[in-house]
Amino acid sequence: MKNVLSLYLLGVVLTILSLFIRLIESLGGLLENPSAGSSWTPRGQLASTEPPKGLPDHPSRGVQ
Repeated sequence: MKNVLSLYLLGVVLTILSLFIRLIESLGGLLENPSAGSSWTPRGQLASTEPPKGLPDHPSRGVQ
């Protein structure tokens, strides 16, 4: 029973180590080349200072 528990713990540790290595590799790839097909959007591109085109002004507000 002790051997089974140690093998189980070894598998858990190796799995966590593998996930950690993959995370570090992906973060390193993002730092080296952030625009190479990544789905992350830089914070500056999230908020546009231009108003969206195609939306009419509301004439019912009475803006003069």
